[in-house]
Amino acid sequence: MQCHYCETEAALSVEKDGVKVGLCQQHFRDRFAELQSEGWLEALQEELNTERVE
Repeated sequence: MQCHYCETEAALSVEKDGVKVGLCQQHFRDRFAELQSEGWLEALQEELNTERVE
């Protein structure tokens, strides 16, 4: 599979509702950094912690 953003081979692919998207390592890191700076990852971590059953 090819990266969604460039012609590099995808290092990671995700599928949802029949749509598959691949990202190379560099674009995965870039996107991950964007999500982190937007606070999205922190919100997800809080949500997962509140749903965890101990």
